[in-house]
Amino acid sequence: MLGTEVASALENKELPFCATDLDVDITDRKAVADFTAEKAITWIVNCAAYTAVDDAEDNEDLAHRINAVGPGILAKTADRLDATMIHISTDYVFNGEASVPYEVDVMPDPRSVYGETKLAGEASVHAATKRYFIVRTAWLFGKNGKNFVSTMLNLMQNRNELKVVSDQRGTPTYVADLAHTLTEFIRRESDNYGMYHYTNEGSTNWYEFACEIYATGTKMGIITNLCDILPVPSSQYPTKASRPAYSVLSRKKIESELDMSIPEWKHALDRFLSDEIVRRNQGDHQNE
Repeated sequence: MLGTEVASALENKELPFCATDLDVDITDRKAVADFTAEKAITWIVNCAAYTAVDDAEDNEDLAHRINAVGPGILAKTADRLDATMIHISTDYVFNGEASVPYEVDVMPDPRSVYGETKLAGEASVHAATKRYFIVRTAWLFGKNGKNFVSTMLNLMQNRNELKVVSDQRGTPTYVADLAHTLTEFIRRESDNYGMYHYTNEGSTNWYEFACEIYATGTKMGIITNLCDILPVPSSQYPTKASRPAYSVLSRKKIESELDMSIPEWKHALDRFLSDEIVRRNQGDHQNE
């Protein structure tokens, strides 16, 4: 989901790049070395991650290889090439017990295997190179890949009632906005290395987010079904991995570094849903 948007952002900014998918195993030193050989690489952007939060509880070794070992290999490669590394991390490195937005220097305290392996990935990057940007983010949604907005659109169109958790607070993040921000580090050739946080502006909970999706989706004609949305506590949906009750990240540092105004999450949702209408219309025309 994010990698595709980063590629689009690089194209839009006319920044030359070479993208990879399953063709390069980031946990394999030789595969990474072979791919980077004889290429004039100045930046490495790592969008790869093991993000199945609950599955990670039963697949810790695999999650660790992808989330911790792989980023370390990429960071060492970047250091060897005198390149700069951009690595994506997560709100799950925190314990979720805060009541004010997490600043970049707050001590991490992950409560899940996913969070632990992502924190280990941050440490791997930090240990391997000084030229890095680690950007923590949360609650991603976009046009490619499984995400909350797309799931809700489908369920709301096909069910008469939905129960959505109301006691977990965070900030939805449109991957197109995140990708634009990540590539701004490259376009501006920034060298103020370190830890950053990025999400869209504002905060909400999953229930309120769902209500906004339904209201906006109905207004735009994407949803034509009547569906009641009911708030429920997390205790009604027990999961293997602990979810942070509070995941709001402070964006002050990245706003200052890039001198940018971050779009509010509701406005980002509007843009995503407007684009969704265009995609569906294009699909209809192709099927005619």
